[in-house]
Amino acid sequence: MLISKQTNGTELTVALDGRLDTTTAPELEAELRGSIKDIKELVFDMTKLAYISSAGLRVLLKAQKVMNKQGKMAVKNANSDIVEIFEVTGFDEILNIE
Repeated sequence: MLISKQTNGTELTVALDGRLDTTTAPELEAELRGSIKDIKELVFDMTKLAYISSAGLRVLLKAQKVMNKQGKMAVKNANSDIVEIFEVTGFDEILNIE
């Protein structure tokens, strides 16, 4: 999976390309840990994300908990398969999916 980050002031956009699964979730978690300290708005751009597993969902949930305390988080451009995973797992009620 490729992770691209773009910071604009206190806004961080994280673009994901590939599969967010058991193998790649720790990589994303490490990237976020060092990047979201002073961030007020976190955006996940999932335009090129092909798949998300429960390990990936856990990373998003953890990021959401952090952002609830310091700002806001949004998930953008998720394909229909990923949106369906969010709906089946109830994450559509937890995350701001645009």
